[in-house]
Amino acid sequence: MVIAGCGFLGEAAAFLFSESGSRVLGLCATNATAARLAGRRFEVRAADITGPLSGVLPRWKSPDLLIHCASSGRGGAAEYRSIYRDGLANLLERFAPHRVIFTGSTSVYAQEDGEWVDEESPAEPARETGRILLEAEALALAAGGVVGRLAGIYGPGRSVYLRKFLEGGAVLEAGGSRWANQVHRDDAARALAVLANPAVRAGVFNVCDDLPATQRDLYGWIAGFLGKPLPREGLRDPDRKRGWTSKRVSNAKLRSLGWAPLFPSYREALPALLDPPSSRES
Repeated sequence: MVIAGCGFLGEAAAFLFSESGSRVLGLCATNATAARLAGRRFEVRAADITGPLSGVLPRWKSPDLLIHCASSGRGGAAEYRSIYRDGLANLLERFAPHRVIFTGSTSVYAQEDGEWVDEESPAEPARETGRILLEAEALALAAGGVVGRLAGIYGPGRSVYLRKFLEGGAVLEAGGSRWANQVHRDDAARALAVLANPAVRAGVFNVCDDLPATQRDLYGWIAGFLGKPLPREGLRDPDRKRGWTSKRVSNAKLRSLGWAPLFPSYREALPALLDPPSSRES
């Protein structure tokens, strides 16, 4: 199998698949990242998926599975187009995989009133970046593949809410009533393993934990755990990269496949986030 994007999620997925006996090639954007990952259980190569991949390891042609989980970082529409839509097209053309998984985002649901949404709910993103994600999804689905719409990913060494709280930049926007949806990185990697099963039919699956939470809930859990006051209140940020949304995302469809999160909510993950265990050896 080939995993394009050996970053925060991709590295964890590559480790998980290789531990289960799969032969894995991980593609990363830079030689520096490839060097950092050298010696893992899986093979790693630097490759620019935004351009032609004709010369990349010909012996990996037609793998059983291709997973696109590369990230655009903080890029805008141009980066989204080249990494997600065009990057996926390049990977499909180069590798011709038997099965493909594209990791999209629950940000494509633009609902603002806190309603529950599932895979049948309208996905009508207000921002161009969200519309580009839908174009990439369409490529994966046309190839008979699976789309995993990921909620906000957090995990060891990475949590936007915790970082902002600890750095003093946290704000309860508009009273903190906006709903947020998250998933722990390890639960997201386990979801990819479930979706890799050839018995899973092509389609879209939301990948999120069991308990959507408001911004006030999230900061309240952190404040309570640390014995500190809640952040100050302020205006909502209208310039979010993927737009302002407020909805609760259902994971029922993914759960129906037998997946269940090890961290049902952000609250259960907090102790380990604040006191991370030693790095896992691979």
